[in-house]
Amino acid sequence: MKIKFETARFGPVEVDDSKMINFPEGIPGFSALKRYIIMDYRDTGLKWLQSADDPAVAFIVGLPETVAPGFEANVDDAAIRILGIEKKDDLAVLLILRVEAGRLIVNTRAPLLLNAALMRGMQLLPERIY
Repeated sequence: MKIKFETARFGPVEVDDSKMINFPEGIPGFSALKRYIIMDYRDTGLKWLQSADDPAVAFIVGLPETVAPGFEANVDDAAIRILGIEKKDDLAVLLILRVEAGRLIVNTRAPLLLNAALMRGMQLLPERIY
């Protein structure tokens, strides 16, 4: 089934519902926004994590090996359980980037974890108890 929604940056978007990533708890600061899709960000190797629930909300994200070589997420058993990860290959990690003073800053303290099989995500916060 196709889902259509508006975005501030890309205009109307139509995607297959199987491409929708559900963040059951939202992303901190955006807890009411649960549904996101990943879109290419030009030819940079970076992506947009675009909210399907708020057209103005999108995050620049990248794979750790691209934006923070050597970074490894410390994924604990609680996060694996919350995401329903059964196979290591189902776990994907993305890092949020922000633009500050004309530079891209990578957030390595709170990576996004995705279960690629179930299309479920969460942000791993170092100070949070799950």
